[in-house]
Amino acid sequence: MSMKRLPRVALIIESTASYGRELIRGIVRYSRMHGPWFFPWVFYNDDVCHIERMRERTDLDYLRRWCPDGIITRDAKDIGRLTRLNIPLFVAVGMNPPDPHLNNITTDDITIGRMAAEHLLERGFRYFGFCGFDDMVWSRQRCESFIARIAEAGFQTNIYKQPKSRAARTWDREEIILMKWLRELPKPVGVMACNDRRGQHLTEACAKAKLEVPYEVAIIGVDNDDHVCDISNPPLSSVALDVERAGFQASELLDRMMSNKKMKPQMVVVCPTRVVTRQSTNIVAVDDALVSLALHFIHQNANRPIQVNNVIKDLKVSRNCLNEKFMKTLRRSVYDEIKRVRIDLISQMLLETHLPVSDIALSLGYNSTNHIARYFKHRMGMSPQEYRKLHGHK
Repeated sequence: MSMKRLPRVALIIESTASYGRELIRGIVRYSRMHGPWFFPWVFYNDDVCHIERMRERTDLDYLRRWCPDGIITRDAKDIGRLTRLNIPLFVAVGMNPPDPHLNNITTDDITIGRMAAEHLLERGFRYFGFCGFDDMVWSRQRCESFIARIAEAGFQTNIYKQPKSRAARTWDREEIILMKWLRELPKPVGVMACNDRRGQHLTEACAKAKLEVPYEVAIIGVDNDDHVCDISNPPLSSVALDVERAGFQASELLDRMMSNKKMKPQMVVVCPTRVVTRQSTNIVAVDDALVSLALHFIHQNANRPIQVNNVIKDLKVSRNCLNEKFMKTLRRSVYDEIKRVRIDLISQMLLETHLPVSDIALSLGYNSTNHIARYFKHRMGMSPQEYRKLHGHK
């Protein structure tokens, strides 16, 4: 008896950055659960180990002879030729806006920009900057969203403009321009980088310009690429994206298409999940000394069930006085800050540990699992279990 032919899926996805690796991880996870699929033809852009086979691997005639049942790729100049193969195709959008006639994997750049802005606003910054790649549509959208949220808070954003000349965009030349821009920003300033690689550019330029991160320039990136974030000096805070889930969802839809299910063009959205705080934004930029002391106390004691009374007792100040200063400086009350910091700590433990919710509750001084669940759901709109299932490691 002949064996059933396994579906053949071509992955034309670079894996040098976390986005590509996470996308592939989600695709492979779907294949193991619902396949298996056959993946012998995977093109890794910039993969030096396969440099001798580049010509063959980029030859679409070779792809046609391989007879894939489906394709998942990043957008590139060959998209038009790929679509003419009449094979179910998903395109992870990077260079261009989503094509309404194709199946797209795209990022929620509006929410990403707002989330980065919220992170810097919560730390008390009043001066802001954005550094991206001017030619990239996703970078421009993140910039627009970041600017809009900062404007809602009553502040302006300084935008870095890349040099027009391609020759001036080589790193040895652009770094000098970036250093000048950073030096001229009012301080302390919170800067969003369009992604982690751009964030690393900023930390390098700050080092060359003798600007202290995060005390003079705080930097947040996007992707939570642990390789890039950890190698940055100091380590880079970043907006984490649920790319693996998007890879899984795209594979599920591709599977239906390969089974001859007729479907209109599909859109899979990569959503941001949270901000992973590292040293590059680990600062509270407030001028008021009393508020700064209160914030330090709250953050240092976030693992205990502290109340407003604990803060005012430690600082020996009246409740009204401290609340007025918080509202003026941070636009939120002392109670709101305690709740925000505690929720952030719960979220971190849900995603970075495998502890049962009951153990998390106990470690943070909650009386019961029900108590922590009510507290968490009131702010996050879902239970701790739902949050872990949605955003945790697969």
